[in-house]
Amino acid sequence: MELANKATRIRLFDFKSVQMRAFHMSWLAFHLCFFGWFGIAPLMAVVREDLNLDKSMVGSTIIASVAITVLVRLLIGPLCDKFGPRKTYSTLLILGSMPVMCIGFADSFESFLIARLCIGAIGASFVITQYHTAVMFAPNIVGTANATTAGWGNLGGGTTQIVMPLVFAAIVSLGVSEAVGWRLAMVVPGIMLFLLGLAYLKFTQDAPDGNYSDLRAAGKIPPADRENGGMASFKKAASDYRVWALFVVYAGCFGVELTINNVAAIYFFDNFDVNLETAGLIAGLFGLMNIFARTMGGFFSDLSARYMGLTGRVRFLFLAMFIEGIALVAFSQMEVLATAIATMIVFSLFVQMSEGATFGIVPFMNKKALGGVNGIVGAGGNAGAVLAGFLFKSESLSYGQGLMFLGCAVMVCSFFAFFVRFSPEVLAEEKAAFDSASSGDDPIKARGGNEPEPA
Repeated sequence: MELANKATRIRLFDFKSVQMRAFHMSWLAFHLCFFGWFGIAPLMAVVREDLNLDKSMVGSTIIASVAITVLVRLLIGPLCDKFGPRKTYSTLLILGSMPVMCIGFADSFESFLIARLCIGAIGASFVITQYHTAVMFAPNIVGTANATTAGWGNLGGGTTQIVMPLVFAAIVSLGVSEAVGWRLAMVVPGIMLFLLGLAYLKFTQDAPDGNYSDLRAAGKIPPADRENGGMASFKKAASDYRVWALFVVYAGCFGVELTINNVAAIYFFDNFDVNLETAGLIAGLFGLMNIFARTMGGFFSDLSARYMGLTGRVRFLFLAMFIEGIALVAFSQMEVLATAIATMIVFSLFVQMSEGATFGIVPFMNKKALGGVNGIVGAGGNAGAVLAGFLFKSESLSYGQGLMFLGCAVMVCSFFAFFVRFSPEVLAEEKAAFDSASSGDDPIKARGGNEPEPA
């Protein structure tokens, strides 16, 4: 759908306009979802001992944590089209907080597996984050906006690796056992998710000019039924082969990031003779790159569009992802801690730039099915993580060998970017829209920042 009054600039210290309020609330929500989603990952060495898990069992829980997200991401995009991102996000945050807090009741491999499977649903928050910024920002800046909100959200994967071992240590220092400590630690992100769900409903709105329900009542956007309904959005997106090409591409970048979030701490713990806190700190460096790396991907995607249009966005995506694969193979071969950390950081840079570049293209695929496209491409990341999880479940493969095979797969996936093509008419139309947004007035500035309060 076409929406008016999209922001043409990102004003980081603006917390009053609805565009920037959605920007800040969406990245914060996704960031906290990472705390709930991967909060248990840096504590797995303790959980492994408490629940007597072998490598295969740990691998199964890794797969479970990302498997359900594939389905939920496919569903959540069309729900955004139907109900709007505000209500959809709030509901997901509140419901998702429940299994996060309840994982502490797990007392066996089976119950722990089910808990991680249920928690994985909150990974669909990414789709809503990208959807909300896409409807708030104009073509000249949407790549950077999408990449920044997603990157600062993904940053939660890094801060989680650092913070959760400290939360665990603080709880244990109060005199409780480690078996109780990891369970109590997971209550912290659960409470935060619940409270943010309430705040999201109060402080955001769906689009620059209001909530979807009000805009539909005023006839400003089509009703959410028949050809404009959620299922129709999904069908439109699913019938476009280019969307599935980006599904594969995103499997090779975000799928890899999810996998590293799950295995990095235990990989360094087992292979480089470091303690749990140090392993978490090192693993956290991978996610902390999101503070700028994914934004760089979106920025260079927008920059490429300035000179080469949508074709430039595609070319940059291929380049970033191919280098990602090379860097991952190099990381898998490192045997010295210092060089392993250095190559991991380089690899992390290009993983996240590839993610930003992917969603620098997504808003231009099909504007009438934005939710469907976001959902399918976003699900690709988790599908990739599920497949990658089998490499780290196998007893016959070391983690290093699994990483090497994964790097080779990423290089193959990068070539799928070239399946994303646009007609000459679309290229010309989007180039004109880009130029118009680049030279036009910022609607936030034009109205002096006085935006309606959310309903």
